[in-house]
This record gives sequence, C-alpha cells and structure tokens, in this order.
Amino acid sequence: MSKGKSPEIAVEPERYELQEAPLHHFNLDRRDFFKLVGGGVAVFLLLPKGLAQESGRRGFGSREALPQNIGAWLHIGENGAVTVYTGKAEMGQNIRTSLTQAVAEELYVKIGAISLVMGDTDLTPFDMGTFGSRTTPTMNKHLREVASIARDVLVGLAAKRWDVPPSLLVAEDGKVLQPHSTRSVSYAELAQGQTLAQAVIENDPLTPASEWKVAGTSVPKINGRAFVTGEHQYPSDIRRPGMMFGKVVRPSAFGATLESLDVSKAKAMPGVTVVHDGNFVGVVAPSEFEAKRAAAAIRASWKTTPQPSSAELFEYLTSHAEPGGRGEYEVGSMKEGLRAAKHRLNATYTIAYIQHAPLEPRAAVAEWDSSGKLTAWTGSQRPFGVQEQLEEVFHLDGGKCRVIVPDTGGAYGGKHTGECAIEAARLARAAGKPVKLVWTREEEFTWAYFRPSGVIEITSGVNKHGLLTAWKFHNYNSGGSAIRTPYVVPNQHIQFHPTKAPLRQGSYRSLAATANHFARESHMDELALQVKMDPLEFRLKNLKNKRLMFAFTAAADAFGWKTRKAPKGHGFGMGGGVEKGGYVATCAEVAVDPSNGEVRVVRVTTAFDCGAVVNPNGLRNQIVGANIMGLGGALFEAIEFKDGRITNGTFTQYRVPRFDDVPEIQPVLIDRKDQPSAGAGETPICGLAPAIGNAIFAATSKRIYSMPMVPNGLKKS
Repeated sequence: MSKGKSPEIAVEPERYELQEAPLHHFNLDRRDFFKLVGGGVAVFLLLPKGLAQESGRRGFGSREALPQNIGAWLHIGENGAVTVYTGKAEMGQNIRTSLTQAVAEELYVKIGAISLVMGDTDLTPFDMGTFGSRTTPTMNKHLREVASIARDVLVGLAAKRWDVPPSLLVAEDGKVLQPHSTRSVSYAELAQGQTLAQAVIENDPLTPASEWKVAGTSVPKINGRAFVTGEHQYPSDIRRPGMMFGKVVRPSAFGATLESLDVSKAKAMPGVTVVHDGNFVGVVAPSEFEAKRAAAAIRASWKTTPQPSSAELFEYLTSHAEPGGRGEYEVGSMKEGLRAAKHRLNATYTIAYIQHAPLEPRAAVAEWDSSGKLTAWTGSQRPFGVQEQLEEVFHLDGGKCRVIVPDTGGAYGGKHTGECAIEAARLARAAGKPVKLVWTREEEFTWAYFRPSGVIEITSGVNKHGLLTAWKFHNYNSGGSAIRTPYVVPNQHIQFHPTKAPLRQGSYRSLAATANHFARESHMDELALQVKMDPLEFRLKNLKNKRLMFAFTAAADAFGWKTRKAPKGHGFGMGGGVEKGGYVATCAEVAVDPSNGEVRVVRVTTAFDCGAVVNPNGLRNQIVGANIMGLGGALFEAIEFKDGRITNGTFTQYRVPRFDDVPEIQPVLIDRKDQPSAGAGETPICGLAPAIGNAIFAATSKRIYSMPMVPNGLKKS
C-alpha cells in the first residue's frame, strides 16, 4: 500500500491469510469485544512462533494455554478513533509516544486520533513485560505491522464500496482516496456498521525508515500536559469508592520469623481491622494517618538469624559462589595468550549494592467484587507477571484477576514483582473493602530488591604492538549482561559465577552491563598506559566492529578529545561498548579539588547508535537521563547493611544525584536509517562510570577499582 499520492505500489490482499480473530484469547468473545468498544474494525497480528516469547507465551490465567501467535491488536471505531492495545507499561521512558508514532506512521492518521490502552490484563494481549530495552525492537514493530494491515483492510473496504481494485486507491490522513477523482471516504465512514474482526498471519511490508514522516520526528510527549499539571493519576493517586488505607508491620530484619504478637491496642481503635496470616501482619483503617497509628500500636517480637554485613560483602561473594559457574566462553589458550604478551595485568573490581530509588515508591489499590474477582491497580513492569503472582497466592481461576498499570512514576528495572499488590489484596480481602497501600521511602529502600553487587577479576595481556593477546574475565554475582568483550582477543576465558547473595537482588537499568563495562573499560585504559598509547587509539586498534568504532570516534570528536587540553586539576576519560543492540561511547571531563578531594564531573558527551531513531528528542532525554542516573552509581551510591537491616534506607542517608551534581551533558545521536531500531533505555548508562574513573586517573594518577568510586571524596576513598 503506497503512502500519500503514489499509487504505483499496489496492495496485494492475496498475500495475506485473513481469518476470523480468536477474540476469546483476550478474555473477550467477539460479541463482548464489540459491546465494550463499539462497532468498527479490529485487526490482529498472528506472530511466527519464534516471536511468541515476547507477546504470547501463556494464557490469560495460569491454567489456560494461549496459542503461541497472538501479537498485538488495534480497533478503529465508528467515530474514526483508533485504539491500540499493548501489554507494555509506561514508566517514564515515553514509549506511549513512540508506540503511538509507530501506529500513526503506518495507518496514516494524525497522532491525536490514536489512544493506547497499556498494561491492562483484561484488555491487552499477553506480554512478558517492559524490560530489556525490548519495546522498540519488538512491540514498535508489531504495532507498525498491525497498523499497516489495518490500513490495507480499510482500503479493501473502500474498494468494495466503490467496486474498484484496491491498487487504484491510496490512504492519507485518516481517509481512503481515489487519485485523479473526487472520491474519498474517511476511516470513520468505512467503520460505520461494521463488526469486522480479522487476523493476518503474514507480515505486511512496512515503510522504510528513510521514508518515515511521523516516526523519526520529535513528537511531543503524549498526555504531557496531564503530567506537568498534576492531572495524571499515578498508581499512588488511585481512589475507589469506599476505599480504606493499609499499612504492613514489617519484620525487624530480613528473613525474620514472628515469635509473638499483641494487637489489642490496634483492634481497639475505631474502624481498624487487623490482619494476621503467618508472618504477615497488617492493618486497615479509614485514613492513612489512622493506619500508621494502628500499625505503630502493634507489638511484635521477631526471631532473627546472623547475616553478613556490607563491610564483608566482597569476600562473602567470592567465597559463596556456586560451583562451576555459568555461561562459560573460552577460545584459544590463556596460557599461550599470556606467553605472547609483552605486558600482563591483573585487577579486581568491586560493585556495591544500590537502590533503584524511583520517584514513586511501590503502590497498589486492591478491590474484590461480589463474584470473587480481584482487580489491582499497581505500578509494575510486568502486569501479567503480577497477575500470575496474585492468581497463585489467592488460588484464583483464570479470569478472576485483573491487573491495571497506570503510567507509573519510575521503575528502572525495580518493579518486576507484585509484592505491594499482594499485600493490598490481603488487606482488602480481610476488610471487605478496597484498600490502598503505598510504601514509604524507607520500605522501598529496605524491602524492594537491589541492583546486584559484584566482584570482577580480570587477567589480560597485550603485545608490543598494542594488540590484546589474552583476556580472562570472571564476574561474581553481578551478572552476565555484556560480559563478552567487543574487542578482538584471540585467547579468552569469560565466566559468570552466581553466588548465594546476602540481599534480595534483581534487575536494574542495564542489569550487569554497567558493572562489566566499568571493569572492562577501566582495564582497557590501564593497558593503553602500559603500551603508551592514547586510550582512543588503543581501543580502535583492537576493534573490528565498525558501529562501535564510529561511536567512539563520534563521541571523541564532539567532546574535543584530540583538540582540547584538560585544565590543571582536570582529566579526560572515555568508556563504551555494545549492549541490547545499541552501541555507546562516552567521554567525560572531571575536576578534582586537591584541598578536599571533591570530584566533580564537569561535562559528558555520549554518542549512541540504536539504529533508526524513532523520536530524536525522546532519545536525547533517554541519554541524558541515563547519564544523570549513572552518576550516582559511579560516584557515591551504595547500600549499607548489617545484621539483616539496611542502615542507610532514607534519602537523608543515601545520596542520589542532585541538581548541582549534574554536568553539561551532550548527546550525540547516530541515526542509522538502514538498521532496525533498538531500545535506548539501558545502553546509554554503560559508558559513564568507566569514563569518569579514567578521567579521575588522568587528573590524579590514582586508579579506582570500585563502584561507587568516591563516596566520601577522593582523599578518604
């Protein structure tokens, strides 16, 4: 189907196998669906089985198997409104805008005509979750395909109405036109009186990035005004008729078990319900203040067990590693590689636990109806994962649990699990009324999971020509993301060693890629020094990956790596790599005050290649945001703990980046129209920490092997 007024590319409807859509796989039969949304046209995409893991791996209920082909779907109403359904969740990364652009691009409608229904397990197709920078390379493409198919269906309806071949018609601005005539019909008119649901198996040709008109442009944030005026309802803002407020009585330490409980004072308070189930103790009250007061009145005694502290963390990780390790990669011979090296280097790098620190802590509202169906509003990256958890905990059959995820106030990998929704549902079931539960900041810092800490050991060799000969890389606990080196090394041994972790840990923006890049890129600078080569020259000499080489060169050129000289007390550094299909290179300038050891990041340049750019301003925001967030983990963020308790679990004690920490940040967008679009939420953070560490060395000749690097300033570190 051609776009605009170029009808020479014809629609070929015979290429597609059109079927009545199996609407029951979305918890709705055909009649219920159109009763819910009104008449019109609904289009489904049937994915090849190889893509099923992203968008259709299980049914809408733990006990129901879903055919592994339901992808994404779209409805065009009789009023012309376009509604798109996706299980993805909006956490501030602005995918609501980029996905809307995808639909507008292929359906040939204005942005304002499109509404996205996101993260609602009763209405959207199953989705594994919003993580791993997968939304752009997968869901964006799926929705483009669905929109393209919907456009062809509408053209087919117009062709049938006018009794002409579809190849003579074009779609433009929400209408179907017959060029060189006065005939035109709007999508709304074509949808009138229809209850047409069709599914298409084979992919429709998509508009190449070089011809994008809507995608590839800086469309403003969808619903942006609602966010800046306070109109938007975050999970913590949700209210329900008759709603009560909950509070959980927390154990005194991780893994503690309840020994004794006195709830008499709380029970005596007007309107208070006390809930006790094993180690779970909570209260429900008419207001948040009363709930806090009732929880504080409960006297609980807990049995604790000895646990390690942050002071002994790194020795604990290496001594509690699982035997054998995982994901081993070996090529050549380390023995031969080290024998061929003129210079050898051994180094150990350590990575602290850190918190996600989202602006909005975990929040949930839970409501049970008279039929026993549970509805939970909560902030989660995995709506269907939370649904499955709730079904399992409360023994609910398929269709008896609905999870709705409003656009949420941050996650960064930290909201994969549904503990807050489970707690709210327990309280609501006991109270017989809807219950809102919002974690405090201290609860978020203590009972949510952390970015894994880690120990990374590297042994390497480089010959007299500046070429790497050996690379041994062992990661303990922090993870295997980006563990493989992008540099050319003939002799390698790389392995990840899971450990018995002392704290609850899980996903964090870029997973372990930040840790692995920090260690690898710091080590590369040390090797460059050994062979007396410029760090950029050394990297380029040991790379064959053209896209990464270009990213390093682009960052260096924009930063002025070769043309600017660092002032006294300042240093330049760089770091970069490959992750999630993206190529990143970051240069940083730091200033070190010799009188007090204060380290200040002055400016940062990050060049990023994620294929064809969908929204330039959105991408710039992702790059800037990633660098600001990365400052904390690089410089000062670290969770401290002892005897099963977090000892710095508030913003007063745990420092995150502040306005006066933020340097000048220059994003450099490498827009490759010939490459598929990759995600941008994670990879841009990876180059910052090593760039800062290498810049500190350039300024002071002091090499730092730990993240955070300067929690108390350079002199005290």
